[in-house]
Amino acid sequence: MAHFIYKICPRAMWVEAQKTGVFEGAPVDLQDGYIHFSTAEQLRETAAKHFAGQDDLLLVSVDGDRLGEALKYEISRGGKEFPHLYAPLELSAVVETMPLPLGDDGQHRFPEGMK
Repeated sequence: MAHFIYKICPRAMWVEAQKTGVFEGAPVDLQDGYIHFSTAEQLRETAAKHFAGQDDLLLVSVDGDRLGEALKYEISRGGKEFPHLYAPLELSAVVETMPLPLGDDGQHRFPEGMK
């Protein structure tokens, strides 16, 4: 059974990645030297901390098992382990992309069934 990790990404940035079949990362990813991901349990906090008030975002679902040894879980915010990818993301590992809209209260609306 696959284990899923997630990337919150501006739609325009993702459209560019689709043209090449590879997501190189957002500016913060390029600066840090790896692509930041979250687990399902970490998503809401990540959205609130790094994407507050931003609209036109996508939630990208990735099969972590397809990423090989370039995927590392490392201690980050709050002492929790976060998934970091030390390579470009090949879009063949992407399982699904979903809109991540803002609700009337300014909070992101995650798909049903996500924690």
